[in-house]
Amino acid sequence: MTDDNVDRLLSGWVEARPDLELGDLQVTARLSRIGAHLARRQEAVFGRFGLGRGEVGALSALRIAGPPHRLSPTQMGRGLMLSSAGVTSRIDRLEGRGLVRRLPDPNDRRGVIIELTDEGLRVVDEAAAANTVSERQLLQRLDPDEAATLERLLRKLLGGLELPE
Repeated sequence: MTDDNVDRLLSGWVEARPDLELGDLQVTARLSRIGAHLARRQEAVFGRFGLGRGEVGALSALRIAGPPHRLSPTQMGRGLMLSSAGVTSRIDRLEGRGLVRRLPDPNDRRGVIIELTDEGLRVVDEAAAANTVSERQLLQRLDPDEAATLERLLRKLLGGLELPE
């Protein structure tokens, strides 16, 4: 295999600080770079629908909630790891485009429920399908066994970072 940007970066650190053990960075630095590349790819795909990754995340949360595709802002924020202000700004943008609507919460006079509109359902389904194609193209670089091994290893790493709900 040829050297990549991480190899070049770490070789600079080896010269500057030979006392540091940098072996783990061979993995974590690559994961970090892959994350940034994935984010850019997803932004490009979702941008074709006039959406950002965060907006697709909000629409997706409603989509997978199942019919009638409704969640409280608190439920949405918990699932997306967002503050209430973050949820509100996303919902404002999506509501302005007619992709979601706010309904009165029948259990709380002061609260609202967010509902996916028919247009929101159509758009999130199309955006998710387009993203699936993009992700499949990326992972075609791996054979099925490599992809399965990578998935197991990433699941193990992520499990150490995220607590079960």
